[in-house]
Amino acid sequence: MKILVTGGLGFIGSHTVVELQNAGFDVVIIDNLSNASIEVLDGITSITKKAPEFEKLDLRDKLKVQVFFEEHQDIDGVIHFAASKAVGESVEKPLLYYENNINTLVYLLQELSKKGNSNFIFSSSCTVYGQADQLPITENAPVKPAESPYGNTKQIGEEIIGDTCKVYNELNAISLRYFNPIGAHPSAEIGELPIGVPQNLVPFITQTGMGLRQELSVFGDDYPTPDGTCIRDYIHVVDLAKAHVVALQRLLKGANKANYEVFNVGTGKGSSVMEVIESFERVSGQKLNYKIAPRRPGDVIEAYADTTKANEELGWKAVSTLDDAMASAWKWEQKIRKK
Repeated sequence: MKILVTGGLGFIGSHTVVELQNAGFDVVIIDNLSNASIEVLDGITSITKKAPEFEKLDLRDKLKVQVFFEEHQDIDGVIHFAASKAVGESVEKPLLYYENNINTLVYLLQELSKKGNSNFIFSSSCTVYGQADQLPITENAPVKPAESPYGNTKQIGEEIIGDTCKVYNELNAISLRYFNPIGAHPSAEIGELPIGVPQNLVPFITQTGMGLRQELSVFGDDYPTPDGTCIRDYIHVVDLAKAHVVALQRLLKGANKANYEVFNVGTGKGSSVMEVIESFERVSGQKLNYKIAPRRPGDVIEAYADTTKANEELGWKAVSTLDDAMASAWKWEQKIRKK
């Protein structure tokens, strides 16, 4: 079976391509390389001993999307990662985010709705929950007003898919609401490669550990948590990638209970910023240079998943520990700096 992975050279996309190929799928990647490197293809090929098909294409070009689907009529499923994802940047450039994250989704769904039977996995986010009223967060938790244009594009994206599935019964879709993906492939052939200053905690930690950054800023130590720092559910990217394969197989087998479903993908455990720093210090054997900085506007105090639904219905469970993920991220950081 052939699966289209949009944004397949990105952090989560590339790890998912590896797991798809390991599971026996043929993969075609679309990526416009705006936030990814073509060298990731070599990493994927090195791990799986198989080169995925690749097309450089900007999904904002509606005509090119139409031509792509005309030329690839043998696609059995689509996993859609391609999107802009920096919360801060989305506040400064809302129109870029709405164009890139919404238009591209619409163009893909328009093509899939023409196909008849089609399967679609959407890369969503726990940002749709905002600061949840209850922890851990279940899929039934209310979707809160978004804190950023980025978060809003994920909410709108889910609504678009839900509305489309109501009309097109042959379209089967799953939204996976990720918590905080970290780490790298154990081979250190692929990993998180932020362009410019990292927006996420773990690459900032590993770059500080390598001396590329002078120090890490911990934004706030006066939150109502055990050590005063924010708490998140950090999931190893390989565990997350495997969840996509399992979700896709659910649709291909017709095991889904409705033609649109939503699942949380996390570990079910929260870790504070200080606990992540301590994990890095354990696996690297070195002290991290950090300082306490003022709180950042829009930061949620605490968020971690209730993963019961994914565990029971998908038969999927995160297996890697925080230390596993940090060790793989550190191994990857050391490798790319050697290069």
